[in-house]
Amino acid sequence: MGIFEAAKIIRFSMKTQHRKKHLRALISVYNKDAVRELVELLHGFGVEMISTGGTFRFIRDLGLPVTAVEELTGYPSILGGRVKTLHPAIMGAILCRPDLKEDLADIKQYGLEPIDMVVTDLYPFEETVLSEAGHDEIIEKIDIGGISLIRAAAKNFAHVYVVPGVDYFADACHTLLGNEGCTTPADRKKMAAAAMDISSHYDTLVFRYLNDDPQTVFKESIRKAEVLRYGENPHQKGYFYGNMGEVFDQLNGKPLSYNNLLDIDAAFSLISEFTDPTFVIVKHTNACGVSSRETIEDAWQAAFAGDPVSAFGGILMANRPIDSGVADSLHDLFFEVLIAPDYHPEAIQKLVQKEKRIILQSKQYAEPSVIYRSVLNGVLVQSPDDAVSKPEQWQAVTKHAATADQLDDLLFANIIVKHLKSNAIALVKNKMLIGTGIGQSSRVDAVKQAIMKAGAFHHDTEDAVLASDAFFPFPDCVEMAAKHGISAIVQPGGSVRDKDSVNHCNQAGVAMYFSGIRHFKH
Repeated sequence: MGIFEAAKIIRFSMKTQHRKKHLRALISVYNKDAVRELVELLHGFGVEMISTGGTFRFIRDLGLPVTAVEELTGYPSILGGRVKTLHPAIMGAILCRPDLKEDLADIKQYGLEPIDMVVTDLYPFEETVLSEAGHDEIIEKIDIGGISLIRAAAKNFAHVYVVPGVDYFADACHTLLGNEGCTTPADRKKMAAAAMDISSHYDTLVFRYLNDDPQTVFKESIRKAEVLRYGENPHQKGYFYGNMGEVFDQLNGKPLSYNNLLDIDAAFSLISEFTDPTFVIVKHTNACGVSSRETIEDAWQAAFAGDPVSAFGGILMANRPIDSGVADSLHDLFFEVLIAPDYHPEAIQKLVQKEKRIILQSKQYAEPSVIYRSVLNGVLVQSPDDAVSKPEQWQAVTKHAATADQLDDLLFANIIVKHLKSNAIALVKNKMLIGTGIGQSSRVDAVKQAIMKAGAFHHDTEDAVLASDAFFPFPDCVEMAAKHGISAIVQPGGSVRDKDSVNHCNQAGVAMYFSGIRHFKH
């Protein structure tokens, strides 16, 4: 025998060692049509099939031999179908370890035959909850037998191949076809992990439905994952767990990055606060351009004028469809992402000419009711900052009152500052963001930065308004604002030195309001 023939035999031996030929399969599925190909394949490989209720009738009607579970258990399906497979004749046959003499003695004593494959899916509990069905119907969709079957089969994966849901039926067919009806330990372990993934996810959903106290434990399960190009930096790995398709459709461009998604989230959160035609520009999760106008084109022009330098490479978002006029204006600008609820045909035709440019079409979606953040060796959980205070709820604390237009601008600025990193200041004039102070360690530095930014782009701060995400600890912020012509301020109030700031406003003729709500953002 030559060396090549010997090597070929060795490779074949390595490939086939530890392969298991499957002989008996328990099949109990909710989605009958989805399992047709698999049961026909199992029949072709001579696998004895055992089944329950509707699945038994489905396989029988295909003209294939099948044994009813009742023939093994000696019991019919009882309690309206709640109990079918929870019996030692089934569980013992699945959990039996044929390489353990004690197990072999037990199954011989009780007349059991090992089951070495389990094919099942679970009742659609999640879909039933989302359908807003009644409580009793939801409870009936809590699977007991299916969960028990896949967990038992997964535990005994050394000997049993589990196919734990519709999404895995095709994989199982591929594996069995490629191995002449056999599986390897790696095949079985892979499916066992999938089974436990499904089981743990299912149990988490049931727990969250039944649990009335969200503070008891932290449980979250998201099965859909997407590998990102990288994390925050190229040397970091990044993943997204969730379903982007519920939030937007990607119409053009390269795959989204970790940083793209952070900025997109910030843009969605900010623009959701506005109902008038509004355009926002976000950079590193902070707004650098925001404006509301009569038309989305005017809103875009004003938002861009707010800080045209920072807009470069930013995330752009509109709450109205993008027409050809806006598209023409945007086309020569370098930006990472454009988001809008719709695009006119001429506009999208223009925008997609640059193949890497990311174009997203936004959808209405239910925003999360909780926010998670990993810290140290745990997770911080909080409710969203969805507090919205209107001028009529604010406390006027100065002799001077703002005009109706100034109150509109104060509200506009207060919404924006809520979405900026603390310490934060927003300067607004005529519903246009003209300056921001972001992420400063002192509030007076945030005021300085906002005024400096406004001046850098030749925005007149005379009669502009200012919003602060937290109280002024000293009157120096008011002094600086008044020196640059700012005519009205909104802040939460609550400092032991509030009176000093109020007194300086009275001296300078500046209107000040306390909103009573702090908006720290870290």
